Amino acid sequence: MLRPYTLLSIKMKIAFVVHTFPSLSETFILNQIVGLIQEGHDVDIYAEESEVSDKIHPDVNKYNLTSRTYYQPKIPRNFLLRVAKAVVILLRYLFICPFALFRCLNFVAYGRQASSLRLLYAIVPFIESRTKRYDIMHCHFGNEGVRGVFTREVLKLTAKVVTTFYGYDVNAYPLTYGKNVYLPLFKRGDHYIAISNFIGKEAISLGCPEAKLIKIPLGLDPAEYHFRPRSLPEGELIKIVTVARLVEKKGIEYSIQAVAEVAKKYPHIQYCIAGDGPLRASLEQLIKTLKVEDKVKLLGWKTKDEVQQLYDDSHIFILASVTAANGDKEGQGLVLQEAQSMGLPVIATIHNGFPDSIRDGTSGFLVPERDIPSLAHKLIYLVENPEVWSEMGHAGRTFVEEVFDNQKLTQKLIHVYQLVLDSELEPSRTLACQGTQQPTANSQQ
Repeated sequence: MLRPYTLLSIKMKIAFVVHTFPSLSETFILNQIVGLIQEGHDVDIYAEESEVSDKIHPDVNKYNLTSRTYYQPKIPRNFLLRVAKAVVILLRYLFICPFALFRCLNFVAYGRQASSLRLLYAIVPFIESRTKRYDIMHCHFGNEGVRGVFTREVLKLTAKVVTTFYGYDVNAYPLTYGKNVYLPLFKRGDHYIAISNFIGKEAISLGCPEAKLIKIPLGLDPAEYHFRPRSLPEGELIKIVTVARLVEKKGIEYSIQAVAEVAKKYPHIQYCIAGDGPLRASLEQLIKTLKVEDKVKLLGWKTKDEVQQLYDDSHIFILASVTAANGDKEGQGLVLQEAQSMGLPVIATIHNGFPDSIRDGTSGFLVPERDIPSLAHKLIYLVENPEVWSEMGHAGRTFVEEVFDNQKLTQKLIHVYQLVLDSELEPSRTLACQGTQQPTANSQQ
């Protein structure tokens, strides 16, 4: 078991290796960066690209994170252009680190990462920041972990490599690139983190050494989410909400159909969906086909403040996620914690990390994927029994404070870094460190 947390008195230097920064959809990475900075550690970010958006999370500016971010050169899709640009890179850095440049072209050792020239592009920001020395290189998503261990190897860096798996990287990614895609990472990496028990088991099935794996869920700052017990004043509509991108794995079509079914008996409901995506047109057509245009509203993309206002105005949260046709799945479903922290009873599916994310029968309900009758049944129970909303809301808030508080999770992450640096990793029995309940789908009513 891990030892009790002890904070290092020295300041660690940490490199976060990510695909996109800043990214509005990956605030969980931003939260980790901010948490570490607040604890006095020095964090830089190494990203493949920046998100094109006129909206930036306020913490990016508050902590001046753009000045801490190093970007690799953009990789042309056209391979001939990619080669031409690679020649320029080789010429530019030839007299700085010639051996590293040629090592990263060794396709026998580094496979597709070398033959596609992606490894050459990936090491450029580390060459440009070569005066920096890091204690930890924390890679977010498994594919970034592969690049991280290869980068460390070709540049002869001394940083320990920690990789976090989030969901897509252990589900859809291996279906595309093969189940052995992470073997180089598992051979060379120092430690691994999974955000849920399910994801951890998937990583182990792909070859991750269990003794070097721990669960640390995504977190939030409960103080940023105003808790309000839910009740139903006489004559008020029952407001149901979903916050999700409009993509297949979010299962929006199933929650719409469940709400449409419930509305036949209880017309005093309204369902608002905040988010946008490629399925918007098909979902609009579904709403018209079901003749629930007056009940179901697609609100489009909303800011964090707008989403919190939507939570505050609602009574019930629903997230009916499913496994997509390409194998893609959700990770933890952080919106479930957001909703619970504000006092909303939640309904979700038995999907990936969701059984870790709510207390089934206590703060909400879990139902099977694509099971519209079960979704409707649980929704009807909550519609018919508004007196249970407050109790479930309190249970959800307590659960979030106990398990998903960012400050507590930052301490846990720092502790993992300490153990990696001390090389005192013990066989991990902490995948279930928060205690995973067994989903029943039939618990309570």
